[in-house]
Amino acid sequence: MTDQFQDCIIAAKSELAVARTLLNAEISSYPTPISGCDAQFNHLLAERQKVLAAIHSLDTDVFVPTPRSPAPSAGVESR
Repeated sequence: MTDQFQDCIIAAKSELAVARTLLNAEISSYPTPISGCDAQFNHLLAERQKVLAAIHSLDTDVFVPTPRSPAPSAGVESR
């Protein structure tokens, strides 16, 4: 199999989008009234936050410090 890493990231984003849709549907269909101490509902909310954080982390550019650019605001040093 000759998958490129970009293909894996695209597949991960796709699967996370499916997970988000399923979680949103389950949360929407949860029976009301919902108590603040409903552990199962709170678990669904926590799982949704984890999925959203994973999607966000895949979409966010990461700064990798180097000797020529030690901080995001430092710019690129020219020599």
